[in-house]
Amino acid sequence: MTKIETSILLVEDEAPKRRHIEKLLSELTPHATLRFARSVNSALDLLETNEIDLVILDMSLPTFDVGERERGGRPQGFGGTEVLRHMAMAEIIRPTVVITGYEGFVREGGSTVDLAQLRSELIDEFPEVLRAVLHYNSTFDEWKTVLASTLNEAGITRDSQ
Repeated sequence: MTKIETSILLVEDEAPKRRHIEKLLSELTPHATLRFARSVNSALDLLETNEIDLVILDMSLPTFDVGERERGGRPQGFGGTEVLRHMAMAEIIRPTVVITGYEGFVREGGSTVDLAQLRSELIDEFPEVLRAVLHYNSTFDEWKTVLASTLNEAGITRDSQ
């Protein structure tokens, strides 16, 4: 049985950023089904279904989905890394793009890492899946251009069909 439709998992807990990325994905990949996760655990649940072709992943995520009675558990500045490590451990090999709104991150213990260093570390640790690490900024279009190019290279956009 041949799979015709592409399924993209967008893992993002901030609604305005999620809507902005979703709008671009809808324009670039009108044939794709978009699935959504707002936390590390919901992303892992969807990845286990084996129906995901591409992952768009935020770096800073809560452990659980935030709800009326749930605060989302421990906030994780590197929740995206946790998702990537689980994918590697479970041998889930899907092209992945990290999109973060932060230019720097604080590690446990207080040391900091800038986005360029984080990009280098993630590409070294996850070379099989990681396609790009982008800085999201709603006022600039560079992330859109790089995401479009990355999707095209991965064979996901209509230009590559």
